Amino acid sequence: MSRLRISAISYLNTAPLMWDFEHDRTGDDFEISYTIPSSCAAALEAGQADIGIIPAAAYSTIPDLLILPGVAIAARRAVRSILLVSKVPLEKIRSVALDTSSMTSVALVKVLFEKWYGSGRAFEPHAPELEAMLREHDAGLLIGDPALQVDRSRYFTYDLAEEWVRLTGKPFVFAFWAVRSAAAASADPVLDLSQIFQASRDHGLKEDSVAEIARIWAPRLGIPESDVRTYLADNIYYHLDPDCLEGMQLFYEYARECGVLPTAPSLRFLEQPKPVST
Repeated sequence: MSRLRISAISYLNTAPLMWDFEHDRTGDDFEISYTIPSSCAAALEAGQADIGIIPAAAYSTIPDLLILPGVAIAARRAVRSILLVSKVPLEKIRSVALDTSSMTSVALVKVLFEKWYGSGRAFEPHAPELEAMLREHDAGLLIGDPALQVDRSRYFTYDLAEEWVRLTGKPFVFAFWAVRSAAAASADPVLDLSQIFQASRDHGLKEDSVAEIARIWAPRLGIPESDVRTYLADNIYYHLDPDCLEGMQLFYEYARECGVLPTAPSLRFLEQPKPVST
């Protein structure tokens, strides 16, 4: 039986989720590759991956997916890594460069403008290079590690998770684990995928794990270890709980109303394996 192929995201916020896959024998049961969020979704859609930490927006465009319950990359307050960075105040923005690494945040910024900030802005895909973005546009959307590295004292910056929570009172879900239904059906029945991915998340969020991640990632990003620890422990919320599911459904509803995403299918979850009777 071939190993399931995992497509993970090569950002700091995924490090706790991948803890067991990188630190014990859990990874032996899978083939793992790392990429950016939009490419992760593309790999799943093309059948090049079986499991992916997909942008929430991708669930509305990729058929036959099952959500692995309980695990997400979400936010209940400012997230720090999803930023609208602007040369001018929000009301004066007329054009926005959109990070090509992103799917969900691109949809989110369009929803925020359409429903609350005012429609009629121009949006254009752009590589996540802030100086180039702002040479050509009033503002740029940056996600992930590049957003964490922005000197926010130099610009008008808007944390999109913070804005969503302020305007809706709901958490925002950026990504979650999903598996192709065909891959789930053919997987080794011994593998309890839900438990494996939840346990990896739990182990990755232990204090000593977060400290080790911070020691590794702080010099990569050029930010203090304390900022990395705070980001993982306080800014990112890693649980796909009922409040997050409500927020995600509201996002899908607004995105459909605004013509940003097609109608999302009903949420379908991977069922827990039933114990074998003796």
